Amino acid sequence: MNKLLSCLLFVGIIVSVGCGPPKQVTRIDSDTTVDLSGRWNDTDSRLVADQIIDDCLNHTWINDHGIQTSSKPVVIVSNIRNKSNEHIATQTFVSDIERAFVNSGKVRTVLSKSERDEIREERADQSENAAIESIKRRGRELGADYMMTGQINTIEDREGGKQIVFYQTDLTLTHIESNEKVWIGTKKIKKFIGRKKFKM
Repeated sequence: MNKLLSCLLFVGIIVSVGCGPPKQVTRIDSDTTVDLSGRWNDTDSRLVADQIIDDCLNHTWINDHGIQTSSKPVVIVSNIRNKSNEHIATQTFVSDIERAFVNSGKVRTVLSKSERDEIREERADQSENAAIESIKRRGRELGADYMMTGQINTIEDREGGKQIVFYQTDLTLTHIESNEKVWIGTKKIKKFIGRKKFKM
């Protein structure tokens, strides 16, 4: 009898869990700011990229380059290192930086090393399989004048149900030929995360 009651109770628990409230999904605008966990998110990535690149493009290096060469600078964005204690999709951040550069119209942006390898494979394939008049020539790539590197760091302070998360993004633009650092930018974000206590 006890076994029967235990089985019925177990089945009842499974049914009650399975019959819980249905999940609700609501589509929202991709530019809407939503902070669920307090961690680095798509809004942080976009805002940091826009603001820090705006500072970069309004610095004296870009005018100096124009005076010396009478052309737009060519920039390559290297991998941004995640030195924080949480997972950050740095490739998304790199894409946001490249978008800000391209949309500014002030610089020319070239592919990263891994992306160049894919393009080179395509050109090699064309040389063997494409019609002669449509083959894209090798040795015509645009060389970068500057490389952007950087990292994202975090500092956390936690007490009880409260937490402060501090993000610092540091980017450096370096002249590839001379190794001269022509611009250094920093963007800081500070978040307070408070957790409500449940009353019994």
